[in-house]
Amino acid sequence: MRTRRNVISVLFSTLLALPLIPAASAQQEAAKVKVVATFSILGDFVRQVGGDRIDLTVLVGRNGDTHVYSPSPADARSLAEAKVIFVNGLRFEGWIDRLVEASGTSATVVEAAAKVKPLEMDDDHGHHDDDHNHHAHGGLDPHAWQDVANAKLYVAAIRDGLTTVDPAGREVYATNAEAYLAKLDALEAEVKAAVAAIPPARRKVITSHDAFGYFARAYGLTFVAPQGVSTDAEASARDVGRIIRQIKRDKIPAVFLENVTDPRLLERIARETGATIGGRLYSDALSDENGPAGTYIAMMEHNIKALSAALAR
Repeated sequence: MRTRRNVISVLFSTLLALPLIPAASAQQEAAKVKVVATFSILGDFVRQVGGDRIDLTVLVGRNGDTHVYSPSPADARSLAEAKVIFVNGLRFEGWIDRLVEASGTSATVVEAAAKVKPLEMDDDHGHHDDDHNHHAHGGLDPHAWQDVANAKLYVAAIRDGLTTVDPAGREVYATNAEAYLAKLDALEAEVKAAVAAIPPARRKVITSHDAFGYFARAYGLTFVAPQGVSTDAEASARDVGRIIRQIKRDKIPAVFLENVTDPRLLERIARETGATIGGRLYSDALSDENGPAGTYIAMMEHNIKALSAALAR
């Protein structure tokens, strides 16, 4: 039979044990690999591969414009604490080298687009040779993720980068990457089928900045934009006039807004040409988590549905 003293003793021992639960949880959190990704789309790839083994910080958040981003002291601290930093490369993040240097980080820096066959910025792909944009990106189009085949190269680079800094997680990263690559295979087939249903004569799209060159090359659409590849430069009156003439000449049915650019320019073009606003496309950033483009796969599905709805009729 338990005495009152025994009962109190047991309760006291139980209470003493309670603080150990959050402490264990904190230790678990500390054991996670600290990872930084520069922008939301890349962050989604990293999250898919890293899963529960990583503690991920994304610098440029959802609906954020990486082209014009200004890093904060908190970003420098995140880099300093990281074990691995994933960047797009192709000079997409014009500020990243300065930030890495300022942070004093000893983290491994992995360029996710390292194995991509880059697009040159020339008129063959409907790209503009705007001096500012050309210089800012070194003459290369950085928006490689718009081709799902390139997204697969990103995933492989992320898997290998995480494995390098965390060899104990090799199997987890390999399994996660394999599962995600299968989803990307299905996505690629979906995009190709949707484009195939659009009459060839209607596969012409006006967007607010030139972020869809890889999509155009991969899937056979023509994209034209009054801005170049960076939202950091204003579209000139000459560019806008050229776009308006082209819409009228080629009877382009719809123009598309983007989540990272000021919509007023395209709204003006639509008014002056009679073209309809075909919807909003997501180019450089994911939407809010509960929005139509909360993940990379959701983003690509949303974009192809919006394009199909405006062009396939």
